[in-house]
Amino acid sequence: MIEILQSLRLTLLNIGYAKLNSSWDFDNVVSPFTRMYYITTGSAKLYHNKRMFTLKPGYMYIVPSYCYARYSCDHYHEQFYISFLEEVSNGISIYSLKEFIYEIEADERDRGYFEQLLAINTNRGIKNSDPKTYDNKPTLQDFIKQNETLTTKSFLETQGLLTILFSKFITNYKLKSDINAADYKMQKIINYINNNLHQSITVVELATMCNYSPDHFSKLFNQLYGSGPNKFIQEKRIERSQLLLLTTNDPLQEIAEKVGLDNISYFSRLFKKLTGKTPAYFRKEQVNI
Repeated sequence: MIEILQSLRLTLLNIGYAKLNSSWDFDNVVSPFTRMYYITTGSAKLYHNKRMFTLKPGYMYIVPSYCYARYSCDHYHEQFYISFLEEVSNGISIYSLKEFIYEIEADERDRGYFEQLLAINTNRGIKNSDPKTYDNKPTLQDFIKQNETLTTKSFLETQGLLTILFSKFITNYKLKSDINAADYKMQKIINYINNNLHQSITVVELATMCNYSPDHFSKLFNQLYGSGPNKFIQEKRIERSQLLLLTTNDPLQEIAEKVGLDNISYFSRLFKKLTGKTPAYFRKEQVNI
């Protein structure tokens, strides 16, 4: 395991300081990179991994790559922000190997790390905070190329500071330690599922992406994740619909479509089967808590 961690490579994409208002309101954000925030003033909300985080001054937050997230700000807040790629050997995600916490109280040294990174990497800010304007392959490649303009000293210092900040969110190895080299490609399948829940996903399609037969793919998937791919996809669709029910005023039909379940009757039945409640009751119950 230590060999894999030694291969960890962090690649800076963006860093900046932003003053944001209620226009910082984005849904259905699934990015191929990690986001990190240090809040200095005001408040906002962040939703991911089945949780809502109230962004508070003096705290740091992280959003893993390929993780569905939603952002909103009722009034105003200011933040340092960093986006970066995280890679380890054989293409597996570091988030599959380690447990992470997503909110930590920062200290003055942490703020200093952000300030130093920003001083080293000037002109790396995002001009438009809407993820749709920069969350695409051509733009990301442009961000990556900017690292080539750094001096050796600045590049190494950037890597060191990023590693220090990233390490603060890591806790322990996950209990699931049965991932081996032959199965690293399955991580890409999970990323694909998370990024495409709004459309049809078939086992045949996923198996083809891995160059496996559907039967072999389903067996391996079940060994790694404890359920068949179809059940896993259904559970992910309902998990995302729960988040949308809590964080938007979208009608049920629109939420069903956003999670790839166009038939509202089937969506409601599946939701109740997995949660024990109807979508409407779940939303009403949470609002009244």
